[in-house]
Amino acid sequence: MAKDVLCEVNSCKYWAAGNKCNASSIYVVSHHGSNQARNSEETDCKTFEPKI
Repeated sequence: MAKDVLCEVNSCKYWAAGNKCNASSIYVVSHHGSNQARNSEETDCKTFEPKI
């Protein structure tokens, strides 16, 4: 996995100072329900969990 994963979504419980993601793993999926995407807008981070 990448050493530094950046994230600007500070409402996520995995968000850390410096826009770092501190999740142990990252899960990204395609909007199309397959493993194909043409650009980043066609993907979603399923790792996101809102801060409580």
